[in-house]
Amino acid sequence: MEAMFPNGKRLRLISGDITVIRVDAVVNAANSRLAGGGGVDGAIHRAGGPSIMHELDEIRARQGGCPTGSAVVTGAGALPARFVIHAVGPVYQNGQQGEAEALRSCYQTALRLAEERAASTIAFPAISTGAYGYPMREAAAIALAAAGEHLRNNAAGLREILFVLATPEALEVHAALLTDLYGHQIE
Repeated sequence: MEAMFPNGKRLRLISGDITVIRVDAVVNAANSRLAGGGGVDGAIHRAGGPSIMHELDEIRARQGGCPTGSAVVTGAGALPARFVIHAVGPVYQNGQQGEAEALRSCYQTALRLAEERAASTIAFPAISTGAYGYPMREAAAIALAAAGEHLRNNAAGLREILFVLATPEALEVHAALLTDLYGHQIE
């Protein structure tokens, strides 16, 4: 399913494995220690190989970790992408601890970093919805709004934002919200 934006830009949803998608930028749902982990993070490190962790080791040596709501960039190793954006989403507590703002910042920062590197395509997972416990519908609404806003307000650069969702349920939630938000633009 996809929504079209001005100048042929599009926001697409698919179900699948983010580590096999051919795009300029793959977004990793990283932890603030940039130390690797499970879920999407573990899959990206396994598929991309050790060079990604070596670059993260260098980043950690320079700056420590990465704050929630922010991101860092490494090469993509063996992934079919040019680079990986390691975005740190919030751990969901109760929705009253700034989680929405941090998640929005996470997506906005990843999109800005992709633009700075002249990416035309980017693939996101559903950041913070796994072990970090963010409710899928709330997280999807934030993610899709940030993506649509970026496509509407940035004339150059990214032409496709892809959400690669790991489960049929995640795809269903995102598709319903995509229709709610951009129904008049869906093709």
